[in-house]
Amino acid sequence: MIDRTASSGSASSRFMTANDGLKLHVRCFEPSATGKLPVVCLPGLARTAEDFEVLASALVHRQGRRVLALDYRGRGLSDYDVPKNYTLPVELTDVLAVVTALEAMPAIFVGTSRGGILTMLLAAVRPTVLAGVILNDIGPVIEPQGLMRIKGYVGKLPQPTSFEDGALILKRLFDAQFPKLTQDDWRLAARRTFKQVNGQLLPTYDVRLAETLVSLDPERPPPVLWPQFEALAHVPVLSIRGANSDILSVATVNAMALRHPRFESFEVPDQGHAPLLADEDTINRIAEFTSRVEAPS
Repeated sequence: MIDRTASSGSASSRFMTANDGLKLHVRCFEPSATGKLPVVCLPGLARTAEDFEVLASALVHRQGRRVLALDYRGRGLSDYDVPKNYTLPVELTDVLAVVTALEAMPAIFVGTSRGGILTMLLAAVRPTVLAGVILNDIGPVIEPQGLMRIKGYVGKLPQPTSFEDGALILKRLFDAQFPKLTQDDWRLAARRTFKQVNGQLLPTYDVRLAETLVSLDPERPPPVLWPQFEALAHVPVLSIRGANSDILSVATVNAMALRHPRFESFEVPDQGHAPLLADEDTINRIAEFTSRVEAPS
């Protein structure tokens, strides 16, 4: 892997070469000194490393913990690829390559949505990489109505004329799931969802990502991932669910608790899929969990 770094304070952008030569971006938060377990953050399907800025900064400053947040290929600052490579097996290979090259093993993994699926898959193929797992609004059973909602907007967002317009677009789409967000919150969301390219605002991901969702059908739900979830039995797991989520059901969380010996969960009020991991209560719960993983009883 080739490693090029652009720094800004305690955080830096590192650009690494995947096994097939594609450039991957990793946002790295480095404390001045640490002997603690690192945290690896994996975003949702069409999301980027920027989603973890608040959480990462908190873990660095409160716990002196190293945090790495990955942009999958086709998202954020990583290179775009052909849509046939926007798959879980390819992305799993990328994650393993990054944590190996950056010597971030074992680590506590925070997986939002697709990132949580990748984390469960990781448990099945390379369990020693994991020291603890936080699954953000994802589980072994994915609710089909939520998947169809995601299929309806990924790669199909209206093109905003400004970030203010982008904020309005996002509010119209997601206000029902996030009713307590302020206008400033929606503006921040817009800046993490759109980027300026040649005077235009475009999504921060390859819109051809929508091609990977074409086969989704509510009558044929995706296969359940109970074997992959059960492969997490050797590490503690924290499940976070948005109270308004249409992806992770309460019934699935309860079933996860019955199948895992060191499982805990909490629900974020007034948020849907996926919780933003930026409010004080959620950050405190995550920090408490990472501390317990670091010093198990």
